[in-house]
Amino acid sequence: MRADRLVATLLLLQARDRVTAAELAEELEVSLATARRDLEALSSAGIPVYPQAGRGGGWSLLGGARTDLSGLSSPEAQSLFLLLGPAAAIDPAAKAALRKLVRALPATFRADAEAAAGAVLVDPAAWGGSQRARPEFLDDLQAAVVRRVAVRLRYAGWSSPEADYAVAPWGLVEKNEVWYLVGGVEPSAARGSTIGSTTLADGGLVERTFRVDRIRSLVLTDAPIERPADFDLGDAWNRVVAGVESERTAVSAIVIVAAPLLSFLRSQFGLGCEVLEQLEEGRSRVRVSAPTATMIARQLAGWGAFAQVLEPGEVRAELARIAAQLTTLYGPP
Repeated sequence: MRADRLVATLLLLQARDRVTAAELAEELEVSLATARRDLEALSSAGIPVYPQAGRGGGWSLLGGARTDLSGLSSPEAQSLFLLLGPAAAIDPAAKAALRKLVRALPATFRADAEAAAGAVLVDPAAWGGSQRARPEFLDDLQAAVVRRVAVRLRYAGWSSPEADYAVAPWGLVEKNEVWYLVGGVEPSAARGSTIGSTTLADGGLVERTFRVDRIRSLVLTDAPIERPADFDLGDAWNRVVAGVESERTAVSAIVIVAAPLLSFLRSQFGLGCEVLEQLEEGRSRVRVSAPTATMIARQLAGWGAFAQVLEPGEVRAELARIAAQLTTLYGPP
């Protein structure tokens, strides 16, 4: 079980100053490739595990770090186990690792930590069993981020032809089962970016985001890279989200809709749905936004008389055009 191996790997690193992947593989009776992946997984998870190349090299915990959980406060322990609990509910290996972490907590925290771990369940499969496939190059990108090496990739944007890029990989983000690579590119390669905004970063590179499932080919290089000193992946992703939402809300329409139906409208427009005023007879005046007037009209066309568009005229005109098409296609002869 991988979770058990990761815990065992961490304990082994604590017991020794340095360990090679080959030594770890022999100790845990796994392949050399598996041992390397486990070490890289610990590093990518934020544990200060770093490799040292050359004769006498290997992997070690920076500064002799220890995973002594007794330093956690009760709220911190609860927050940690709220995060770990969903994985443990559906993965036996994660459950085994969680039990070991619980035993490492102070006795007074254990009951609350165990309750927090069982409070949330995440089922990753959609109804009908469909689930988005893991992107082909995700493992290689994770390795590149951990090892701090540049990658060369061929990328197909949704509205642009395929092109080649040299990228300094700074981090990976998963949003709703879609993975994104945040990294640095030369300023000339940032033009035409359609995912989020671009921001000038240290070293003359420009921040850009790529959807991993649109990468057509990938090569890891040996060229070392450094993340900008002020780079924070959370802040970078907030910029991406803000840029995407700005594009998604370029056009707005004012709509009157029955208040009980607001939740369905929000499910269509997300953050692009804002209640402006509660009206009489249980109705609401709402602003909905999307990249174009046509997209707003297409999403509202199925509402029929349940949504009345007051403005702008271009959305009303598009709805009238759609209605005329449907009447011609399905109306009486």
